[in-house]
Amino acid sequence: MRQIPPGTKGTFTLRIEPGHLANQFKDAMLPEVLATPVMIMMMENAALNAIRPYLEPGESAVGSAIDVRHLAATPVRHTVRAEAEVTKVDGKRIEFKVSARDDTEEIGNGTHQRAVIKLGSFNERLAAKGKR
Repeated sequence: MRQIPPGTKGTFTLRIEPGHLANQFKDAMLPEVLATPVMIMMMENAALNAIRPYLEPGESAVGSAIDVRHLAATPVRHTVRAEAEVTKVDGKRIEFKVSARDDTEEIGNGTHQRAVIKLGSFNERLAAKGKR
């Protein structure tokens, strides 16, 4: 991994479709609004997009912590843009400030942490765990 400067930003944009709604993940009785797990996935993708140019071949980064608030509901067919900004780099651990906005307002914010991994050794450990 090359050095990642604090302040590095990444984004991820998604048009909200029926498969992204809370009533598809939990309870069909829920309103037709963006599900929190989908918002979190968008924030994680924005974070990965921020650091992707700094990763070496054979490296990636996995989520290791997230602390977010879902502040406002977003209906189907709206577009949501998630943004992540690097706030701290400590070895292989990278911390981010994350947020998401729909067409009208901020819908979520918080913090996220990712850990840089070497895909080869990560996949070996995963395969060994699968054999247990």
